[in-house]
Amino acid sequence: ASVTMCVSLQPVEATDDAFWDQFWADTATSVQDVFALVPAAEIRAVREESPSNLATLCYKAVEKLVQGAESGCHTEKERQIVLNCCRLLTRILPYIFEDPDWRGFFWSTVPGAGRGGGDEDDENARPLAESLLLAVTDLLFCPDFTVQSHRRSTVDTAEDIHSIDSCEYIWEAGVGFAHSPQPNYIHDLNRTELLKLLLTCFSEAMYLPPSSDSSNTNPWVQFFCSTENRHALPLFTSLLNVVCAYDPVGYGIPYNHLLFSDYREPLVEEAAQVLIVTLDYDSSTSSSPTVDGTTTGTAMDDVDPPGPDNLFVNYLSRIHREEDFQFILKGVARLLSNPLVQTYLPNSAKKIQFHQELLVLFWKLCDFNKKFLFFVLKSSDVLDILVPILYFLNDARADQSRVGLMHIGVFILLLLSGERNFGVRLNKPYSVRVPMDIPVFTGTHADLLIIVFHKIITSGHQRLQPLFDCLLTIVVNVSPYLKSLSMVAANKLLHLLEAFSTTWFLFSAVQNHHLVFFLLEVFNNIIQYQFDGNSNLVYAVIRKRNVFHQLANLPTDSQSIQKGLQRKKKTPEPISRTNSQDGVSMEGSRPAAPAEPGTLKTSLVATPGIDKLTEKSQVSEDGTMRSLEPEASQLSPEGNPPAALSDGEPWSGEASHSRRDRRRLSSASSSGQWTPTPDWVMSWKSKLPLQTIMRLLQVLVPQVEKICIDKGLTDESEILKFLQHGTLVGLLPVPHPILIRKYQANSGTAMWFRTYMWGVIYLRNVDPPIWYDTDVKLFEIQRV
Repeated sequence: ASVTMCVSLQPVEATDDAFWDQFWADTATSVQDVFALVPAAEIRAVREESPSNLATLCYKAVEKLVQGAESGCHTEKERQIVLNCCRLLTRILPYIFEDPDWRGFFWSTVPGAGRGGGDEDDENARPLAESLLLAVTDLLFCPDFTVQSHRRSTVDTAEDIHSIDSCEYIWEAGVGFAHSPQPNYIHDLNRTELLKLLLTCFSEAMYLPPSSDSSNTNPWVQFFCSTENRHALPLFTSLLNVVCAYDPVGYGIPYNHLLFSDYREPLVEEAAQVLIVTLDYDSSTSSSPTVDGTTTGTAMDDVDPPGPDNLFVNYLSRIHREEDFQFILKGVARLLSNPLVQTYLPNSAKKIQFHQELLVLFWKLCDFNKKFLFFVLKSSDVLDILVPILYFLNDARADQSRVGLMHIGVFILLLLSGERNFGVRLNKPYSVRVPMDIPVFTGTHADLLIIVFHKIITSGHQRLQPLFDCLLTIVVNVSPYLKSLSMVAANKLLHLLEAFSTTWFLFSAVQNHHLVFFLLEVFNNIIQYQFDGNSNLVYAVIRKRNVFHQLANLPTDSQSIQKGLQRKKKTPEPISRTNSQDGVSMEGSRPAAPAEPGTLKTSLVATPGIDKLTEKSQVSEDGTMRSLEPEASQLSPEGNPPAALSDGEPWSGEASHSRRDRRRLSSASSSGQWTPTPDWVMSWKSKLPLQTIMRLLQVLVPQVEKICIDKGLTDESEILKFLQHGTLVGLLPVPHPILIRKYQANSGTAMWFRTYMWGVIYLRNVDPPIWYDTDVKLFEIQRV
């Protein structure tokens, strides 16, 4: 049947079944065929020229899905009709969403045309969208179509789809379900097509401009995740288990992915995308007791606690059995580590592409279920999440099309770094050798983190500058717990201090000095709380002591400020790589490459400054934390909240082309009006926390110099030996309380996640290209 709709610009009666049936009667179509046969121009023409035909087509297609769900799709013919309607709706829906006049169409009740005599008026009270969503959820648990039938005898005809308990048909073993059904690739393909349609229904969000108004809920997701959906629990569990149980490497036979199609992978990708969209929920506006995971009960009991109306968020926040946490964490870690797997045979192992969706899912798990977060940090399993994230951050640092990936990786590490256990876990030696283009070092996971962060700051592209605050906040948060930094990592930290404390950098933007405060806080925490094992860092501080003296003597008169700013014109690259002793990169690693020209990317909204993103907590003697009042802000001697890129400079300079051209590390506040004054420099210079380091230098420098003169030493190992046995007990100022800046949920990051997530989904769905060339409003599509 030709699916050329334009031929009929005259309205066709809804009762003309012969005409409408040709749209779904064909037996051999695939979703790709439907996209080829129904060009965008034709859908738009029908929408403009004969709207009643488009309306009838949508209504009829939904009616067919509802009939299929009612009957249970027993014949091959019925299944084919259901799949074709599914593909047709997937094709048409984006064109309904892009036109504001049509957007409400699916939420209106069915037009009189379809009442067929008015005998089913009560059913027709449901908006079309609700009938569509309920039919799709029924079809996702349809025996012999999307799930294995439990009836074996042919005498009993198939199960009645309305009497089956879909909880017995969960797709995969895992959370709340122990039985792993026999894999069936036909079922996987059918589920994938239905999930694609669901995702397309939810994508109405792409056609609305970004707004920080969190009451802006997606009506499709809201209905789908409500108690109206009787399959909500088994569907949530099926999606989660299918993702977390997936093992792309399979039985470990090299090249097996080239010989056999993996029908599971497209399903897993689709499941991950549907899952993160249903979990798009702004937790900063809810004060529900379930989001912090404090309710008790069985794995997911039926008692509805007061909590998010979104059942998916509710179920996620109430998972609490250790074995469920273990299953989820192992699954996510296995999939995130997959792109890092090195094999001796090139391209012999399958590499998954949906790591960004997995990172969003991991973020949601930690954000909505605090018990899961504590479980992750309880053992060194958290390092199986950390290493892939550091790998992605290092690999994407030069690629402008992956700014979003950089942000989400850093956000997750910021969230983890707010907990003491994360800092403690970082002391585990790093022995896995994932090939990364970073200097070879021997040390711990903390060294790896610092070395990768240094690489991002010194050799990433300039769009990452807004993340510097965040990167250094993570290092500050973990610093009190770091038992022994390697020499390589210690030198990297001092190199950053050297770069950030040059006069031109300090004077060229209103918030640049915050980076120096963060680094000094790192040194103070290590010296005060972990002096004993950190002779490498102490030695590096002594070697670079002039940097601290220069900071203490920073000039504050107008003439010197002007002179400092002049110097900037001569130094295009503030952070040189020459003196950072980069050494040889790890074997087998490739340098981080910029995006191929022409790569598509989606714009992101700005994220809040570090002051809005975190709240300060003080660690007491017994290790508990108490929240500090905002006015204790150390970093804002100016008396106003730190302007940490929160007013002028957006935090992820993505949205407009003009920001792109800003030079690396410069950009005075975006108005260009700000100029540094002596009073301004004095206001923060007087608060530089240099006392501890100055005292350390005062005590140790003369001793080290004496040893060198007495023994004629030029060998650093002797000096390190001396520093290892030295002590500063009683000589340093009273230790300051440890300050941790914990991530706090806010509507700004909720909006950022929404645009990032839909941008990823838009770019990843290219076959068929569901949203390509439609009038998306949530983000801009740009070419690198």
